Amino acid sequence: MPRKKFPGGRGENNFRKTACALAIFLWNLVSPQGAAGAQLKSEDVLKSWYGLILELVRHTPTYSPPVASRAFAYLGITAFEAAASGGHGLRTLAGQLTDMPEMPRREAGAVYDEAVVIEAAMANATRHYFSNTGPTGQRAAKGLETKLNAETSEGVAPDVRSRSENYGRSIAEAVYNWSLSDGGAQIENMGFPYTYDLRPGRDHWQPTSTIGQQQTPLLPGWGKVRPFAMPSGQACPLPPPPAYSEEQGSEFFLQAKEVYDTTRRLTPEQKSIARFWSDDPMLSPTPPGHWISIAIEALGAEHAGAARWAEVMARLGVASADAFIGCWGTKFEVDLVRPITYIRRSIDPKWDALLITPPFPEYPSGHSTLSGAAAEVLTSAFGDHYAFVDATHERDDLPPRKFESFRTAAAEAATSRLFGGIHFRAAIERGLEQGRCIAAYAIALKTGS
Repeated sequence: MPRKKFPGGRGENNFRKTACALAIFLWNLVSPQGAAGAQLKSEDVLKSWYGLILELVRHTPTYSPPVASRAFAYLGITAFEAAASGGHGLRTLAGQLTDMPEMPRREAGAVYDEAVVIEAAMANATRHYFSNTGPTGQRAAKGLETKLNAETSEGVAPDVRSRSENYGRSIAEAVYNWSLSDGGAQIENMGFPYTYDLRPGRDHWQPTSTIGQQQTPLLPGWGKVRPFAMPSGQACPLPPPPAYSEEQGSEFFLQAKEVYDTTRRLTPEQKSIARFWSDDPMLSPTPPGHWISIAIEALGAEHAGAARWAEVMARLGVASADAFIGCWGTKFEVDLVRPITYIRRSIDPKWDALLITPPFPEYPSGHSTLSGAAAEVLTSAFGDHYAFVDATHERDDLPPRKFESFRTAAAEAATSRLFGGIHFRAAIERGLEQGRCIAAYAIALKTGS
């Protein structure tokens, strides 16, 4: 997707910072502080790879939020299966996730090193899911692989190292081969179809950008991608939005008027909230990456081990990916007009929103569906009243925000789309409902032995 800018050119500055962050990452890999020492723990390997993956999402042009969520799901499953194969009180997700085959098994009685297994699995998985990232990203991934390979192999017998590396690679390959049949593996033209027939009627989506590529909507078929834990992409249907009407006093008009009135008197705090949760592609780790970042901080705060890391990231990745599949299915079934189109047509032709409207239909809100799902997964993992500080965008000059719980954060993320002028209230509230429904399937996965 093209670069988006907040008022004042913040977007271009963030794009430069993304490139700089990867350059700094590369420098740290070859600096003396990065020299190999004592063998790394498996959880340190996972933290390192997820740190780089968040940067690669920013750096890879095809990584719109749905595409990013898919990668996070398969990466989390890869890490989980690598850990589960070694015990750790975990059981495989094969047979639980849709069409997931049995994973390769370890040789009976053979010795494996867990950190080496996980490092090989994550290195190979990252290479698969970010094969089209830029040269700087490719160098950063290769550099991290070389560094972690040396540090995890410290003191490991050569035969154990070789066996462990081969096994980790086999897990990554098995998950990747399964991923190729889900309908989301190939992204052409950054996700915008070359041809697309707009549905007739004033209630249906119309392009909101003058950019030629965005005269068709992003990933209109994503709702047909194979789900992970949901039994189908339509497992969490929503009621229809308020009936379309341009009559003053109608429910639809009043929801549009709420967006219009709210955006005309935004407080500095509301503007900060809208920008904090905007999470634009190429300028951020995207919305699913934002919640991955929150999970990383929570896991770090409790000094979580590898099994805990793998379980949380697998559930969160699965729920996030299913959230976008379910949300996109509803979006293109309803195909509702965006606030900016309706308001300029029926209320004020000169109105503009704080944020740029994404190029796809209105109902429900993707941020809301995702955040509802992610918050439920993290609440199930860390508790109902887990207070935390979200510093995801600190380096982007957006100050950290404090939350009393994951659900509080999800509610703010959802409401941010009203402040940004991007969604009507029905899309926000029902998106949260859809996300909570979708999360239940990921939470129900049996991960313990």
